[in-house]
Amino acid sequence: MLDERTDGLAQQTDELIAEIRAAMRPRLFVISGPSGVGKDTVIDGLRTRMPDFYFAVTATTRPRRPGEADGVHYLFVTEEQFIEDREHGEFIEFAEVYGYWYGVPKHSIRAALRNGRDVIVKVDVQGSATIRQLAPEAVLIFLMPPSLDDLFQRLLHRKTDGENVVLRRIRTSAHELTMVRQFDYAVFNEEDRLDQTLDQILAIMTAERLRVHQPSLDL
Repeated sequence: MLDERTDGLAQQTDELIAEIRAAMRPRLFVISGPSGVGKDTVIDGLRTRMPDFYFAVTATTRPRRPGEADGVHYLFVTEEQFIEDREHGEFIEFAEVYGYWYGVPKHSIRAALRNGRDVIVKVDVQGSATIRQLAPEAVLIFLMPPSLDDLFQRLLHRKTDGENVVLRRIRTSAHELTMVRQFDYAVFNEEDRLDQTLDQILAIMTAERLRVHQPSLDL
């Protein structure tokens, strides 16, 4: 029990504690990496581990793949609808990838941050660069494959694309891997070691949320 001799110290300490608590802000985390590295699987795992986070859903014009749910994995829209939303400035970032458009809606991210929820956005490497320019305070996490050959095998086993498309993707992925130095963290997503990948990402998120000097985020 503190007595009157330490009342002044107690007050100062309580004020400091309150100041640190008040300075903690919701953060914007970006998960990216080359095609085939396992971004969707990682996001599904994070949804289970971190249900209080807001997971931004990307709009896309590409066809839905087996097992994908509209509004969960992507917002599947027509090209006409996408272009209309783009012209109205509805996306925090957008890009054309392999002939299809992808874009992350702004309004839902802003609403989540205002409500004190941390946000996770999954985008391709090109989209990450756009978000970095718009929101330098965002935390960018790059998912790495164990090797380029491992990534090639994953793309082949996906069996949703023809061989020519796979070869084009692997060439693009090789280039995208060179962009890792533009990110804050690199996490290796090894085959059959999803829990390890998730543990490392959550450790990054925990450390960032506990920073003494919290950056302000303005979208």
